[in-house]
Amino acid sequence: MSSHSTSAPHQETGKGVAFGLTAYVAWGCFPLFFALFQGVPAFEILVHRVIWSCVFLVGLVTLLGRWAPIRRAIAEPRRLGRVLGCALLIALNWGLYIYSVETRHVLQASLGYFMTPLVNVGLGMLVLRERMARLQGVAVGLAGLAIAIQLVMLGELPWISLALAFSFGTYGLLRKQVPLDGLSGLFVETLLLLPLALMALGWLTQAGLSHFLGDGRTTGLLVASGVITALPLLAFAGAARRLRLATLGFLMYLNPTIQFVIALLVFHEPLAPVQLATFMLIWTGLALYSWSAWQSRPREASAPATSSR
Repeated sequence: MSSHSTSAPHQETGKGVAFGLTAYVAWGCFPLFFALFQGVPAFEILVHRVIWSCVFLVGLVTLLGRWAPIRRAIAEPRRLGRVLGCALLIALNWGLYIYSVETRHVLQASLGYFMTPLVNVGLGMLVLRERMARLQGVAVGLAGLAIAIQLVMLGELPWISLALAFSFGTYGLLRKQVPLDGLSGLFVETLLLLPLALMALGWLTQAGLSHFLGDGRTTGLLVASGVITALPLLAFAGAARRLRLATLGFLMYLNPTIQFVIALLVFHEPLAPVQLATFMLIWTGLALYSWSAWQSRPREASAPATSSR
């Protein structure tokens, strides 16, 4: 066998890792971008994120010649119910995430995305009647214990963490049942949200609450929010085509880890000992979950939940 033929798979794996790192590092750095919006409510940013994602994706889908699966999806209205469910869940997730950055609750957002794989396991067992491996059961139990400790010791539920984890976990569950790739799926989801977003923009403008076209900086950021939504997803798609699921699974933890570091070092969010203890429980659970997933990787055939933030 020639050295050229043996090096080709290594080159593809190298490209896949580079794409994966690009996607997850970009998602991890999202708090830095959304912190640039000053005085713009999370709801308005969400509205523009939907509108400009849709505009940008029209150009991207046209450039890549990927209209065929989208036309097939739109031609079957019965299947659009699940896609609409995905769209509403991802809009809720996006809105909550932007709100968490604006209110400086990035640590809670980070905890939510650390919890997501464990929520996926729990939902798989409850909804799809999937069998849970013993280590996975322990991992989910540790996540539940972490939430209980916060509730008892701090007297409050980490509602942002739970809402982010469950909205994104349920999104992943529905998304698995939609036969669309990441790019086509995101486009159809944003297309379904577009009428609502345009109506919201009309209402904001009429009420004199819109920040769009108010000043160049804010307008540029609102338009850019759509572009930065689509680009990491493309990188993720490139990684998913070239890497094993186990490798992608480990790269996934980069995103909330970077958010955790940004929350502490950039936003100087306080980390109480109780919160640190709950993070450590979640991290222990993730280590057990990852070990269990790695052990069973030859039998695993299910795709990872599509990442979309």
